[in-house]
Amino acid sequence: MVSLIRPLRLVVCAAFALLVGGASLPSAMVGPGEWEVSKSATGGGERVCLSDPAILMQWEHRTEQCDRDILSSSPDRAEVHYSCPGGGFGTSHVESLTPRSVRVDSQGIADRYPFALTIYAHRVGPCDPH
Repeated sequence: MVSLIRPLRLVVCAAFALLVGGASLPSAMVGPGEWEVSKSATGGGERVCLSDPAILMQWEHRTEQCDRDILSSSPDRAEVHYSCPGGGFGTSHVESLTPRSVRVDSQGIADRYPFALTIYAHRVGPCDPH
């Protein structure tokens, strides 16, 4: 029992430090919903229902369960590093363009090859239940 208390205390302290330090995602990324994701700022991309909009930060690895670390943040932008099982990883710069849209610039390694991409995502509303 004693061996579990110390790791638990470290997790609680780390979570508190993250909250107190103000490290957070841009406000446009708060809350689930339907998002239009495009490689163009003019839209016209695919619509996806996201229960966690933070997936936008790891778009190249969106089907993987990756660990994320917020490197820096302000109310309208953040820099995030993530690593995924199997060796994929990336760094993303996220910027709020409007209260409902973000631009994400990412680069890293996916399937053993480098990638660099920019996506624009706009929250269009709640997910369609059908």
